[in-house]
Amino acid sequence: MRKITVLAFITLDGVMQAPGGTNEDTSNGFEYGGWTAPYGDDISGKVMEKQMQPADLLLGRKTFDIFESYWPQHAEHWPGVNDVTKYVLSNTRQTSDWENVAFLTSVEEIKALKNSEGREIKIWGSSNLVQLLLQHDLVDEFWLNIHPLFLGKGKKLFDDQAVPAAFELVESHVTPKGLIMANYKRAGKVETGNVGAAE
Repeated sequence: MRKITVLAFITLDGVMQAPGGTNEDTSNGFEYGGWTAPYGDDISGKVMEKQMQPADLLLGRKTFDIFESYWPQHAEHWPGVNDVTKYVLSNTRQTSDWENVAFLTSVEEIKALKNSEGREIKIWGSSNLVQLLLQHDLVDEFWLNIHPLFLGKGKKLFDDQAVPAAFELVESHVTPKGLIMANYKRAGKVETGNVGAAE
């Protein structure tokens, strides 16, 4: 069985839309593209190197379109990205000129992929895809890069359809600019109880 890890740049209010550039994703009138730019430093760069270690990728179609237009020509900044398999969930695309791309059309195919032998699978961006996987309890880990700002609107990482699950913090870093980079690993079911005056 293969591990599925979600990696996301998010704000304090959970927005993940267009973190990398002003023109990355302006859908629904989003005006804050490139909001991660002021927060980069040596510490976050070193953690990002770890997050970007080679793994197969699973992407939604919109995120794949963005990746496909950039990374094949800039692979020196992401070693191995051209060599790993890029799995894309899409009902509108079936081919790509980028090497090592496979298209999937259903959550059942994703389940079969997870149950196969192979390397770790990482998901970058792809908010709709992540929400779909959480509805089917298919996420094993998160790497959340939490930025100290509030945008109020934009595509969110989480919705209210996820299967409840508990996670444990296995690694974390806080940068001088206030960026929290946290790795959470699946830790079983949600436990409940009473605290203080609630008893």
